[in-house]
Amino acid sequence: MHDESPEKGQISGFLKSLGFPSLAVVDTFSHFDFTLAGRRVLLVGPMGSGKTEFAARVWRDAAVARKKSGVVAKMTSSGAIDRRNVIFIKSALDGRFEDYPSDALGYRGGYVRCGGDIARIKDSFGLEKVIEDNPTVGTYIIDEASFFDERLAYVIRNNSLDKGIMFILPSLILNFRRELFNHTAKLMLEIATDVIPLTAYCENADCLDPAYYTYRYYEVDGKECPALYFDPLIVVGGDEIKSSGVDPNYDARCDSHHILPAKEYTYYTLKPLGERANNGDGQGLYNELYALKYDINKSLLYGNLHRRYKNNPQRELFFNSLLVDNISERALSYLYCDQNLLSRTDILSLVERLQLDKDYLAKVLFDNKRPIEF
Repeated sequence: MHDESPEKGQISGFLKSLGFPSLAVVDTFSHFDFTLAGRRVLLVGPMGSGKTEFAARVWRDAAVARKKSGVVAKMTSSGAIDRRNVIFIKSALDGRFEDYPSDALGYRGGYVRCGGDIARIKDSFGLEKVIEDNPTVGTYIIDEASFFDERLAYVIRNNSLDKGIMFILPSLILNFRRELFNHTAKLMLEIATDVIPLTAYCENADCLDPAYYTYRYYEVDGKECPALYFDPLIVVGGDEIKSSGVDPNYDARCDSHHILPAKEYTYYTLKPLGERANNGDGQGLYNELYALKYDINKSLLYGNLHRRYKNNPQRELFFNSLLVDNISERALSYLYCDQNLLSRTDILSLVERLQLDKDYLAKVLFDNKRPIEF
């Protein structure tokens, strides 16, 4: 039998005084503490786990705390800043929740309105400008912080240490590949003072296990089509469900229902083809991209999936991944953006020779911060 914390002991005594029988007492979902200076609170979890909803609760708690007396103000302030004063920061590229008001802190199932206390930034320099322009604001909620440049982590750390500012960071740490999202995510883990992990129910219809991972899929002709491992890392778009071979959907999934085809193919076949092309022998890559574009059943990708999953009970689901559009373009984007194996000249040449989708590639490369004009 473990010792009960003082707080849980008080709660147990209170419940017993009301006539409740002896029972296990779990931690309450407390109001947020604005008295602690310099906290960097990282909220992690898959899409749909309630990260932004948690941030919305912080926002509402701040509104309540601001009604308190000057005594409380002294507890929540460091110099000119007061941590009860909150600004919500969004990426200028975030297109989610477009049906909500422009001042909404939006999440699945609702939103709170921030009025003038909301800002959109492109990068860490934009955050510095917002902080400079708001000298009394003591808490910043930065939605999807991992989408910004690495420098943001140090802007956050330095302002929290120097001024006592608190940062709430609801953010994906793992990408749809179940890997650290990027260097910014890694730095966020390093500079965080608090990490709050959130989970969701697995969104597979037959499962109630906790979900830790974000699952990307497409819906083509009513079929669930898992994203291939080499799908573009960043796809900017809305949060609504889409029936499209181009625009993805996301679910929170457990380990068993997180399907990720073609990881072996990516490292066993696609990346080596890119390395050969980088060394001057591009014919193998050209042949594979041609097959992916015009005759996928003859591609090395199809052969790999057939060998790996022909006896798998979920074989059909894995092969549905080949129903999405622009697989050749996705492979090319991976080699250029993720692996840096191809030059701009290589991309332009392959796009012309293979007659690839320029509009799709232009958007993907822009979203992944490696833009090329076609």
